[in-house]
Amino acid sequence: QVQLVESGGGLVQAGGSLRLSCAASGRTFSTYAFGWFRQAPGKEREFVAAVSRSGANTYYADSVKGRFTISRDNAKNTVYLQMNSLKPEDTAVYYCAAGRLWGSSLISGDFRGYGSWGQGTQVTVSS
Repeated sequence: QVQLVESGGGLVQAGGSLRLSCAASGRTFSTYAFGWFRQAPGKEREFVAAVSRSGANTYYADSVKGRFTISRDNAKNTVYLQMNSLKPEDTAVYYCAAGRLWGSSLISGDFRGYGSWGQGTQVTVSS
């Protein structure tokens, strides 16, 4: 498995931007697909975005499409989530996850396909 550490969360006003980073350990970074998930208090974990092993394919939840961008830098073993036009409903703990999955499993956003998870970073959007 790979160890993941998220950073970049914080407090921002509605309409603002944040960039989350997910640093991964190990020499097998390029063999993993990555996803971002979030969980708000009292709600279930929700898929946000995913990126394929090569970075060529990205997938988004409808709620963030057009506002968030997921990317990866295989040379730096890091995955990013650029979040623009933030809304109060984006407030949650954001988690980075890694898994050896592709195709329909990656597109589905099913968290059960991911074997490694970070500790999470809090994002709070004030109105």
